[in-house]
Amino acid sequence: MEYLSVSAAQRCVFESVATLGVETVRLEQSLGRVLAEDIRANRDLPPYDVSAMDGYAVRSADLTGGPVELDVIEDIKAGDMPTKAVQAGQCARIMTGAPVPQGADAVVRVEDSETLSDGRVRFIKAAPSGMDIRLRGEGMRDGDVVLAAGAEITPGVAGVLATVKCAQFRVYRRPRVAILSTGNELEGIDEPVDPNKIPDANSYALMAQVQALGMEPVLLGIARDDPAELERYLRQGLEYDVLLVSGGTSVGVHDYVRPTVEALGVQMKFWRVAMKPGHPLAFGVLQRADGTASLVFGLPGNPVSSMVCFEEFVLLALRCSMGHARLHRRTVSARLAHPVKMRPGRTEFVRIVLSRDGEGYVATSTGNQSSGALLSMARADGLLVAPSDSNGLVAGETVTVQLLDGAAFQNETGYME
Repeated sequence: MEYLSVSAAQRCVFESVATLGVETVRLEQSLGRVLAEDIRANRDLPPYDVSAMDGYAVRSADLTGGPVELDVIEDIKAGDMPTKAVQAGQCARIMTGAPVPQGADAVVRVEDSETLSDGRVRFIKAAPSGMDIRLRGEGMRDGDVVLAAGAEITPGVAGVLATVKCAQFRVYRRPRVAILSTGNELEGIDEPVDPNKIPDANSYALMAQVQALGMEPVLLGIARDDPAELERYLRQGLEYDVLLVSGGTSVGVHDYVRPTVEALGVQMKFWRVAMKPGHPLAFGVLQRADGTASLVFGLPGNPVSSMVCFEEFVLLALRCSMGHARLHRRTVSARLAHPVKMRPGRTEFVRIVLSRDGEGYVATSTGNQSSGALLSMARADGLLVAPSDSNGLVAGETVTVQLLDGAAFQNETGYME
């Protein structure tokens, strides 16, 4: 099989994924989930015309001819209802969110008034009708769809759900994810240090990447390079919606993953992608008679390659299966701080850190770009995406950077002036 382009491989993954079933969750446990139903308003908000400021409810007609002094007829606090109508020559003291009394059609801020010794209030500026009044229903109308199915539950969306008294609702189910590492050379995290072995970093890096998307994966452990043992682990992993297997997917004589999953009924969609790092990437689907399926990703054994493949393919599949409309990481444009050498033929993902100057973002390599240099991934803010036809990048060139999780935060230099 020929190497697929990154975009073709992503399209293949996307076309193989379907949203999972629906479940009901409570608002308190819903952050990051995706609505599987429309949500409607249960009332007008605000339920009546309310003041947008602490100030005075007035008749705009009284404030058109220069300074005017008005009698205060009552205080209206948020939660209270007015008891008097405002007549000519009168006003009512009103707090933010309190209902506007009958007769008043504007609100004047406290800062734009002066309280006189006799209790009356002086106003100097005109107050056009409607000033600083929030009209009934301008936030939402009773019965209107305020959140459509497919909306991700963010803090703002959670606030809307609470506003319409939606304590529980239906969301798309999160996929169940299993993670398996393979190879005789690997050393488990609880095993004694062996200088002849390599610590299993992949399981935990992938675990964290899955957790960052709001799921709790199951770590299956390490399968040694033995077909029978590998088959036992893979059978267990195929009970999950998504199985991530790192190592053993290349073309070496001891790379047993691909033939073993195929023997278990997995239809392989591709197993080579024209990208760097990460080209020995395999993807397949186990389709069951009951209509359910398991997605299988055979990820490279090198930890950086495995993590980059997760960002470009696994993340897409997981978010798609949860009903998300936005499937990819956000990208920004940046100026390259130095030249980057590369050869055409593969899309390259260069680990970089971002800084800012007066002209925008600046991208600087994390250093060693070896697929085994995990520290470079730990330091990275994003992945510079170099197209497959590039002969190399020059300093000052504008490049596209795909942000990694957490890269949206800035240090103190990001404060507004």
